[in-house]
Formats: sequence, C-alpha cells, structure tokens
Amino acid sequence: MSKKQEPGAAVRATIRDVASAAKTGKTSVSRYLNGEQHLLSDSLKERIGRAISLLDYQPSQMARSLKSGQTRLIGLILADITNPYSVDVMRGVEAACRQEGLTLLVCNTNNELDQEKHYLQLLSSYRVDGIVVNAVGMREAAISTLQQANLPMVLIDRKVANFACDVIGLNNVEATQMMTDHLVQQGFEALLFVSEPATINTRFDRLRTFLQRMQQSPQLTGEQGEIELYNAEGLDNLLRDFAARHPGKHKAVMCVNGTLTLQVARAMRRLGIVWGPDMGLSGFDELVWAELAGVGITTLKQPTYDMGVAALRQLVTRIQGNTEPVKDLEFSGELIARGSTAAR
Repeated sequence: MSKKQEPGAAVRATIRDVASAAKTGKTSVSRYLNGEQHLLSDSLKERIGRAISLLDYQPSQMARSLKSGQTRLIGLILADITNPYSVDVMRGVEAACRQEGLTLLVCNTNNELDQEKHYLQLLSSYRVDGIVVNAVGMREAAISTLQQANLPMVLIDRKVANFACDVIGLNNVEATQMMTDHLVQQGFEALLFVSEPATINTRFDRLRTFLQRMQQSPQLTGEQGEIELYNAEGLDNLLRDFAARHPGKHKAVMCVNGTLTLQVARAMRRLGIVWGPDMGLSGFDELVWAELAGVGITTLKQPTYDMGVAALRQLVTRIQGNTEPVKDLEFSGELIARGSTAAR
C-alpha cells in the first residue's frame, strides 16, 4: 500500500505527467529532452515545452546517466583545500566544468593518504566520468584499482610513481632557477631552502634544482632544511641555527610553497628577524597578503587558475576517447620581486 502524500508537500512531476499535459506519448517527450527535437513537429515541440514549463518538470539526471552511460560528474581531489594554490586550481577546474556542462564534486584529503584512498573509491562508486587529482601519494593498491577501472584521470602538480597519467604543473626546474638566480643577483651569500619532507616530486624537483644551481657558485653557501609544516619550535631552531652559522653574511630563505612561506614569516616575527633588512625571504606561490607584509615578500607566482582549466580540458579529451600517449604540460611561473629580497 503506497504512502499518502503529506498535506502541503510538493509533488514532483514525471515524464508521464508531461506527456499527458502535452497530449502525446512518453517517447516524444524523451526525444524532446534528449536532443532529438528534429524528429518532432513544431506544434508538438511547443506543446511539450509548454507542459514542461507549466509542471516545472525536472528530468532525472540519474536516469539520463544510466541511459547515456555518462553521469556528467567530475571528481576533484585536493591535497589541502586551505592552501591558496588549491583554491585557485579549484576555481579553474570549476569554471571549465561549467563551460563543458559538467558538475564538479570536490573532495579535500587534508594531506592524508587514507582520505585520498577513501575519496578515490567513493568517486569511482559514484561513477564519475573522470577525476582531477592533486595527489598526496597514492598507494599501489589504489593505483591498481584505478587502472583496472580504466577511469580517466589527470594529475595536477604532483606525479605518482609507476602510474602513467597526464600531469599538469609548473616547470619546476625553470622556476627554481629563476628564483635562485634572483637571490644570487641580489647579493645574498648564504641561502637556505626550507621544505616540508620531500615525499612528493614537486618538492624534490625544486630542492634538487636549487642545490644544483648553488653548486655552480662555490663561493656561496646553499643549505637545505626539512620541517613539518606546523612544527613552530623546530622551525624557530632551524632559522636561529642558520643565522648563527653565517654571521656577517647576507642571508636569505627560500620556501618550497606558500603555506610554508607563511610559517617562516611567522617564525621570523617570533625571533625578531625582519625580512628584507635582516634576512631575505622568498617562496613559491603568490599569496594575497604578500605585497602587504612589511616591505613585501618575493614570490614565484604560478598560473594556477589556468592550470586548473587545462587539467579539466585534458580530462575531457580522455573521456571522449583520446588515446594519445600521456603527457606532461608544464607552465612557466612569474617572479614577483618585492622588498624582502632587495639588494643591500
């Protein structure tokens, strides 16, 4: 026995209701909704359109996806949604989705491997047409599952070992050389590259390029320091020791990403170090507050919005059947020099 409609509750119109109001069959209504209107007479199209408007009929996207084999859903997995980099990437992916008539589902892993695995499985169960991933570090089991599912995917910024997949990101070698050269040209004699643990290729590539560039200038000092993002005490000690080892030298710090740049700036404030006059400060990723902080902080701006757009468009080509070999699409960055790296 069916339940009675609650008083005042809205009744959702069905395709049968539309057909009845338009005095036609469900097949004609389906053709109208599925882009086959050329098979219908003008008068019939007008009646169906009027019935849809009158009944406020909303087609079932689930039913349409079952019929077409596509859900028009795209998954986006972000490593850290609080990172300005991730926000700009998301904006680009979402804008491109709207242009393509796709709906975006966003998942934030908070840099946790287990969450990444969970969201990969969840999005696959939702039968999304494809996924854009800013990876934390997918494990072999997750990679195997995705390869077997043959789900189109594009990676942003971070590669995954032993996983053949399109990657959209920054030209890290070019960008790191640009920033290192800037610091050298500004007269800095001792440089410290600060990074979170180099567990992903982006951090490793930037660190390796920095060290290689510094080897070309043996009269200068190039050091590296690894620190967990929110280890304030450890970061204070790292900066304090760096300053103590190089008294009298013009010193500067280069940060591997924007979130770490913020933590280093806070550490400098705690230690009474003024970026610019006392110690140079620079970092990857343009931050909205960078030009307002003291004398301003030098940054390496990435075209993150454009990278998000490019990732979605590449994913769409894969969904449409593009079988070309996977490729890396690298974007150039822009150095924005401010007072924090001014020459003496």
